[in-house]
Amino acid sequence: MPEQRSNDGYHRLMRRVNLFPQGAPDSDLLLRIFSLLCNEREATLLSMLPLRPFSAARAARVWNLPVQQTRALLEQLASRSLLLDIERDGRMVYILPPPMAGFFEFSLMRMRPDLDQQELSRLFFHYINVEDAFIRDLFAGGETSLGRVLVNEEAIPDEKACQVLDYERASEVIKSASHIAVGLCYCRQKMAHVGRACDAPLDICLTLNLAAQSLLRRGVARRVESAEGLDLLQKARDLNLVQCADNVQQRVNFICNCCRCCCEGLIATRRLAIPNAMYSTNFVQTTAAHRCTGCGKCAASCPVDAITMEAEETLSPLPDPPPPGEGMSVQLLTPEGGGREGGGRKARAATDFCLGCGVCVRACPAGAIRLTSRARRVLTPVNTAHRLVLMAIERGKLQNLIFDNQAYLSHRAMAAILGAILRLPPIKRLMASEQLKSRYLGRLLEHVEVDGFSGYD
Repeated sequence: MPEQRSNDGYHRLMRRVNLFPQGAPDSDLLLRIFSLLCNEREATLLSMLPLRPFSAARAARVWNLPVQQTRALLEQLASRSLLLDIERDGRMVYILPPPMAGFFEFSLMRMRPDLDQQELSRLFFHYINVEDAFIRDLFAGGETSLGRVLVNEEAIPDEKACQVLDYERASEVIKSASHIAVGLCYCRQKMAHVGRACDAPLDICLTLNLAAQSLLRRGVARRVESAEGLDLLQKARDLNLVQCADNVQQRVNFICNCCRCCCEGLIATRRLAIPNAMYSTNFVQTTAAHRCTGCGKCAASCPVDAITMEAEETLSPLPDPPPPGEGMSVQLLTPEGGGREGGGRKARAATDFCLGCGVCVRACPAGAIRLTSRARRVLTPVNTAHRLVLMAIERGKLQNLIFDNQAYLSHRAMAAILGAILRLPPIKRLMASEQLKSRYLGRLLEHVEVDGFSGYD
């Protein structure tokens, strides 16, 4: 492409966004998305901002503008959620959000008369659901996932309840949140605009803690208290929606109540057929073959098609699971091509694809399904900084977080060196560190975890 064109604000923003651990592969569709979200000058300004949290004073230095003018520009960008503004320790901190979870979702979480949301939804659909570079990189670019599945608490057997930690329970995440907000579901809003709407409610997905603080300030979402948040969780369970959360233990930023027809993560898991594409719970579905009637309701309800109906003689017997809990509501679903009652077929789940969400437990009218512990426990990153560093290491992008100011020649040089080292096999990586004789670089390789809100002075 012509040099002048490749250096316009939108191309510069596209390159900047791709420095995030969860980037967005280059595409003409992405450039058109940017052109709807902001003008070219705004895109240029956004492309210059740090990836880590920053202050208005830091942005003023980066933009070479007076602080007062900088604050006004930051205010304009934050009003449209192109930036998040968070009050921390009595001062305002700004964050350039990644594409997802970030400014993609924020653009459709409320009705925007200033934005052509129908055209934006069409572009999102083609960029994410038709092209697969973005979604494949997001879910298969490394071992650490952006989100994780939360188990349906009503489906947990009593004897397993003590094994579920507080951060694995949606109810506890809600109760401990400092801020709770509900906005329009980005996925279902997008699908509605492209004529693929489903019957699941739009206003049921939750933003929490610091992310909710900014969205509430900007009117992107509606404030709710813990009691209403818990009611929304129950409503989602009754509708057999899957609860997906931020893949962290502390200060969870979102809980989405996802349907199989609209959720990009669930669609991608089925479409790409990548084992463990989404962080599952620490449970997996098992079926007692002698109690299974072969109705196929569990297979029809599975959000990732992990359950298949197989001939009975191919299955080994499982012990009789405990009966469903008292008061548990069961939604009987019509199987999509499922077998008739009996018919010699029994349900079986593919362990590598099972999310452990428990939706099938509620769907089974015979009480044949239970959740059992996975052989290997799933480890959840401690906080956002921990998750970002893990994702960056796996994707060869840690240097972008450490040497964040690409305007400095020294930052560009060190980023190039560290990036090359991180792409080496482990033994060669150690040899390179020794050869450089750099105590600073050695410490970077040994201590990669940083606080999520450091570096904003």
